Amino acid sequence: MKSIRVWAREVIAAWDRFWYNAAPPHTLAMIRIFAGAMLLYTHTVWSKDLLAFLGPNSWIDNDASRVMHEGSFAWSYLWYVESPALLWTLHIAALVVFAMLTVGLFSRVVSVLAFIITISYCYRLEGALFGLDQVNAMFAMYLMLGPCGAVYSVDRWLARRRAGGTLPPPTIGANVAIRLLQWHMCILYLFAGVSKMRGDTWWDGSAFWFGVVNLEYQSLDITWLGRSPVLLSLVTHVTVFWETFYCVLIWPKLTRPIFLLLAVVVHGGIALCLGMITFGTAMLIGNFAFVAPTTVDALVAGSLKRLRRVLNRRLPVETASGERRVRQAD
Repeated sequence: MKSIRVWAREVIAAWDRFWYNAAPPHTLAMIRIFAGAMLLYTHTVWSKDLLAFLGPNSWIDNDASRVMHEGSFAWSYLWYVESPALLWTLHIAALVVFAMLTVGLFSRVVSVLAFIITISYCYRLEGALFGLDQVNAMFAMYLMLGPCGAVYSVDRWLARRRAGGTLPPPTIGANVAIRLLQWHMCILYLFAGVSKMRGDTWWDGSAFWFGVVNLEYQSLDITWLGRSPVLLSLVTHVTVFWETFYCVLIWPKLTRPIFLLLAVVVHGGIALCLGMITFGTAMLIGNFAFVAPTTVDALVAGSLKRLRRVLNRRLPVETASGERRVRQAD
């Protein structure tokens, strides 16, 4: 019994460390930049034909959209907007909020507003909703739970001007937000892998080939892979294995780099070959949750150092007499 109690205490302690250890905000802040830019871009696209999607005479109007969500907890402020002028005003305001989230201005407030706006568009846009929109909502939900503007933001720049160069402390909120996003990614991939295993083409190795030859999605012709059925089958089975066991093998330090590299290959391939650039990019943003804050900080610091080195090089300029001289760049 004593050994069982010791084991139980160790399990509880490990659980507490996993969720409630304070963590630096660098990974969450970088996801804020990427996800905020994605939110801004995808909602800007609706501007091309805003009234057709959300106007009073849209393909699915407000009343029909509300009926489709009856009995659920869904809610959208767009259900109550009938005036085209008001709709455009709210839409432009939403784009401003997403831009502020991207640069990290008033992050704590705009992250909550960004979540409300994102789910409102999702619930209103029945018939035009895709997986990308749901992934965007996932990002918006977790960004508002942690200090996503603590670094790499205008908020951080303003704080440094007021209080000096003190670094933001690690927080439990940053850790909880990242942990929730990590688990969400694991669940997404697990269900994707299990659902694929229900299809015969994923078992016989031909699923990847049918995706390659589907002209509806084909943005890059790689049908030459048909000359290598073994490679096609290998890619198909590796994809299923990667998605199904992602939730297990993404955690160990030994296998994490391999699975992150496979994420780049899979989603990069989807983006380049199947025309789903935004979806592939969004899933890579989600995988970024497994990059350690120390690694993110080191990469950013290294990039800034290289940028300063470039700016400090002696650059040639033309003098008034046509002779060349050099000056130190500011």
